[in-house]
Amino acid sequence: MKKIKVYIQNMKGLLVVLSGPSGVGKGTVRKILMEDKSLNLAYSISMTTRKPRVGEVDGEDYFFVSQEVFDKAVENGELLEHARFVNNSYGTPKPYVEKLRNEGKNVILEIETQGARSVMEKYKDDNLFISIFILPPSFEDLEKRIRGRRTEEESVVQERLNKAKSELELKTLYDFNVINFTPEQAASEISNIIKSKINL
Repeated sequence: MKKIKVYIQNMKGLLVVLSGPSGVGKGTVRKILMEDKSLNLAYSISMTTRKPRVGEVDGEDYFFVSQEVFDKAVENGELLEHARFVNNSYGTPKPYVEKLRNEGKNVILEIETQGARSVMEKYKDDNLFISIFILPPSFEDLEKRIRGRRTEEESVVQERLNKAKSELELKTLYDFNVINFTPEQAASEISNIIKSKINL
């Protein structure tokens, strides 16, 4: 019995890609999921050249770095994926992700669609990988959420909206689609998806 317990603890963790258009509520849903200790989740913090928003903490929400530091990480092959979005760079530190998985943690990546496609290609043969696309109830609802931030100029808002339209067309590439009517409902559905994969 003890041997079985040790084996389970040393099993490699699941890699979960959580993606969707800008403003769909990925961060809020992810934070609710992280509170469910039964999922044994670890959040893979992304690296970005974007300036922190109010309330965001370096090393918790993102690793906020300069473009020079980011470019060096790309050059050294230290990023699992990286993408350029609204004049900023985003990427996932690969050693950090694999370290967590090897510790038996189920790692959740909250990333943009461009980066998600890159990760999906790299992990397509990994049976401990799932991709989940979060959808808004409607495009009008998404626009309301993006405008509700009131932190960006109209030109940036329009850029986000145009990008969101093209991102929504990518939903069929993902293993699962979840509509975010409320963050609690979306998190509950995603929790069930993760648990079904863990218990296979």
